Amino acid sequence: MGEKHVVSGNIAAAYGAKLCRPSVVSAYPITPQTTIVEKIADFVNNGEMDCEYIRVESEHSALSACFGAEAAGVRTFTATSSQGLALMHEILYGCSGARLPINMAIVNRTLAAPINIMAEWNDAMPERDSGWLIQWCESGQEVLDTIIMNYRVGEDKQVLLPQFCCMDAFILSHTYEPVDIPLQKEVDDFLPPLELEYILDVNKPICIHPLCDDRYTPEFRWGQEKAMQNARQTILKVGEEFYEKFGRRYGNGLLEEYKMDGAEVALVTMGANVSTARIVVDEMRKRKIAVGLIKVKSFRPFPIAELRETAKKVSVIGVLERCASFGMGGPLYTDLRSAIYGLKSQPLAIGFVAGLGGRDINKNTVERCYEVMLETAKTGKVPSNFVQNGELYYNHIDARKE
Repeated sequence: MGEKHVVSGNIAAAYGAKLCRPSVVSAYPITPQTTIVEKIADFVNNGEMDCEYIRVESEHSALSACFGAEAAGVRTFTATSSQGLALMHEILYGCSGARLPINMAIVNRTLAAPINIMAEWNDAMPERDSGWLIQWCESGQEVLDTIIMNYRVGEDKQVLLPQFCCMDAFILSHTYEPVDIPLQKEVDDFLPPLELEYILDVNKPICIHPLCDDRYTPEFRWGQEKAMQNARQTILKVGEEFYEKFGRRYGNGLLEEYKMDGAEVALVTMGANVSTARIVVDEMRKRKIAVGLIKVKSFRPFPIAELRETAKKVSVIGVLERCASFGMGGPLYTDLRSAIYGLKSQPLAIGFVAGLGGRDINKNTVERCYEVMLETAKTGKVPSNFVQNGELYYNHIDARKE
């Protein structure tokens, strides 16, 4: 058994990385991620972690250092937020295309302008098509566990893709809570050493990240797509093995249902929002109001089959997200609409965008979402776009009603 520590989400991420024994950690500070790499620096300085700790001059360089190290066949880790992730944009695509299973923690923060250091998902969402596995976390414990599982999934020979472990800035990254930190031997038994088939080796020269024209590029892209599809089953398998060893699971690794039995309407959300929504569901259920909750754990690969199955249970499904795709509502909402399209019992869908710039998503916010969904269930009419109490809610008329 491991040891209980009261730590922040960021410190949990640092412990998760430490337990996975990366050989190279690249570090560049950015609020609110900085304490992740600071804690790792403490581990290295104190002799608790044996790795090459590289202090670089930018986030672009941080990911480039991981790229080179991973291509040479060693496990790597880094972390960033917001503008730092945006600066990495060019290298993100190279990591996925070169099939390098780099592990990175993302503390989701608003992108400027305006300048804001608080929680928002609009930093990671623009990178959803970069070919990285993307997992969102609800708690510090989930952050630590996800980093460990992400290495197992990403390094699987049928996957070989880099991974994001996402957490809400400050709401999770700087909130202290009890976290079980596994023993090193337990993680060593669960996570075998990295073995890549193709690495940079002066004695066996190969080309990684080649110049390529239209004769071969589509095959590269198809390889990435197959790897993302393979990741679905790998996530399910790794999640079960993690549960057997450590006694913790997060739904099936792709999606988690909460009190969906007998639900008339359901809310879909991710990250720290889930904890607040659980409380609201519990309170409304006590008042005999039939509401349910669906937690999306894996944003990429997206849990299409699981969402289609659970959506059949309700007449209205809503999506609450801390981001916006301007002119089209929310990215999670549009993905869900695509996933459930064509169901014989397709529920009406409503998208709610709230909490931008770190504004609190509290119980009142979540309960208001449920009230709108319940009213829609009664009338069969999806409301038009509206703004409520300073919170921005988008939604689009359901295609079946047009």
